[in-house]
Amino acid sequence: MKKFVALAFFVIMGMALNAQTKTAKIEFKEDTIDYGDISKGSDGVRVFEFKNTGNAPLVISNVASSCGCTIPKKPKGPIQPGETGVIEVKYDTNRVGPIRKTITVTSNAETPNVALKIKGKVMPPGQGTR
Repeated sequence: MKKFVALAFFVIMGMALNAQTKTAKIEFKEDTIDYGDISKGSDGVRVFEFKNTGNAPLVISNVASSCGCTIPKKPKGPIQPGETGVIEVKYDTNRVGPIRKTITVTSNAETPNVALKIKGKVMPPGQGTR
């Protein structure tokens, strides 16, 4: 009877540990995108590439920007372990001046909130880019 109880204990503990180790992990290729100096009205779309390095599906529930001039777009479905995905960011390049914005990604990953940054400068007409 003692052997049965001990065996049952180890089986239950093993199952509990296995259940706890199923976690999605999000790793971004880079956490900052530098637009550099760009012309007013130019293409403001950029992408943050990431990979699910965990062993459970990654679900991105929300992406939010620090202002209305930056529109992020999240993946529609779960990202399976080992797969890659992108978060698209569109900055309104009709606003002349410096770009310093934060995009917050919320998911079921081991680190549930990740801050991404965009930076650069939108140049006035006629000044172009360097």
